[in-house]
Amino acid sequence: MTEYSKQLASTPTPIPGLQLWDLPVHGDSRGWFKENWQREKMVAAGLPDFAPVQNNVSFNDAIGTTRGIHAEPWDKWVSVATGRVFGAWVDLREGPSFGAVFTAEIDPSVAVFVPRGVGNAYQTLEADTAYTYLVNAHWSPDVEYSFLNLADETAAVPWPISLADAEVSDKDRAHPRLPEVRRVGPGKTLVVGANGQLGKALREIFEGRTEIEFAGRSELDVENSDLSGARRWSDYTTIINASAYTAVDDAETPEGRRGAWSVNVSAVRRLAEVARDHGLTFVHISSDYVFDGSQETPYSEDHPVAPLGVYGQTKAAGETAAALAPRHYVLRTSWVVGDGNNFVRTMASLAARGVSPSVVDDQRGRLTFADELASGIDHLLTASPAYGIYNLTNTGDPATWADIARTVFEITGNDPSRVTGVSTTEYFADAERAIAPRPRNSVLDLRKIEATGFHPTPMLPALTEYLTRTD
Repeated sequence: MTEYSKQLASTPTPIPGLQLWDLPVHGDSRGWFKENWQREKMVAAGLPDFAPVQNNVSFNDAIGTTRGIHAEPWDKWVSVATGRVFGAWVDLREGPSFGAVFTAEIDPSVAVFVPRGVGNAYQTLEADTAYTYLVNAHWSPDVEYSFLNLADETAAVPWPISLADAEVSDKDRAHPRLPEVRRVGPGKTLVVGANGQLGKALREIFEGRTEIEFAGRSELDVENSDLSGARRWSDYTTIINASAYTAVDDAETPEGRRGAWSVNVSAVRRLAEVARDHGLTFVHISSDYVFDGSQETPYSEDHPVAPLGVYGQTKAAGETAAALAPRHYVLRTSWVVGDGNNFVRTMASLAARGVSPSVVDDQRGRLTFADELASGIDHLLTASPAYGIYNLTNTGDPATWADIARTVFEITGNDPSRVTGVSTTEYFADAERAIAPRPRNSVLDLRKIEATGFHPTPMLPALTEYLTRTD
């Protein structure tokens, strides 16, 4: 009989990620009512924000109907609408918990969150049982499952009704025993734009991780109008978009404007749609250029955007496009420095060649080293905090471009007084083409990402280490 008046709460199980949930059920002489799925309350209570996209119901006529053990490449929220079942779960994922077993009786007041790769099975204990489950990926005929035999001797599931007397399909009776099971590996992660500064940093931080794939323009053209068939997306759990149009001044030209909108908005939308349609997590990189820089204090994630130029407009629109994927992380960053042409390398080269440059001194911000940005991405995907926008730069006192140039000169053993500070207007006074407006204040508030447990490296030590490493 269904238990009424439970409080919404979860209980961990011996299988990592598998959660048993108590659901409040309100009943009287007319019957009962429950909220079987309520995202806001359940996420607040500790349920992963798994973004379901499909709801399935399996109706079972007879007591003893037994189905499983199936491990699908998606997460599931399992419950019953009517009746009662004995549920069994076996971990079929690679790793130390492979073969772990958990069982529980489920009535309408109980639900179970089943993570990807955990085998799921049930046996009905009442006639006319309706077994329901939400999943965070659409069913597809090319999806690869893993299966375990219901009678496996190692798992030794204690079925209340003997399998000899149960209703079991021939297909389920033919599944392999545990030693022959295809172990479910981690879902793949695809890094798009893998040959840029961030892409190279991600290659370093993910080195040796066989589930990570890297795609440059030749392997995956993000401007292709149809990405749905570019991969067998059911094999993936995450897309990291490290591609971007970053030629800020070129974006002010007719041709550059088209390129910026194509890469920074249209391509982002297509990637986000793939992530949405297949239940993937989507990571996208944005910019301080979404703000006009008129504020004196650091910009928080919820500050209204107000881009000044075309590049900033495309980055702001790209954030909106990325949010089409329910499971999205948008990282706003500034002044990225990595393996490639960048401001720091230019200043180091000028210092070494005896050139005394004029450098802008009325724009303030913080550097973001590409390896720090890559570490932040890895942290978010591992810690799984709430989806949304996060600011991420290195920490430390904000500086102007001229300040940073002087520091580069000093670290490399050159006279920092050789750097002359000039205003942005003075610097571009002789420009022969349109110059994109720059935000004067690019300082981003980092408290939100720090609250997740990620604490970026201070900017100046990171700059010293970078110059030593690239010397």
